[in-house]
Amino acid sequence: MKYVMTIFWALIISLVVGYVLASMAGQALDVPGTLAIAAIFSIIVFLLGDGILKEEN
Repeated sequence: MKYVMTIFWALIISLVVGYVLASMAGQALDVPGTLAIAAIFSIIVFLLGDGILKEEN
């Protein structure tokens, strides 16, 4: 479930940031580019959460 929620929030946050930046630049929203950035962001969060920042018991 944590992976689904991470992907969901990565998509939402990336689309909002992409929309705001595109609006500020006077450009159209690039959805495929924004989705690619969301995928990269999700992978980085997965690697950080499960690998690098894993708690020691």
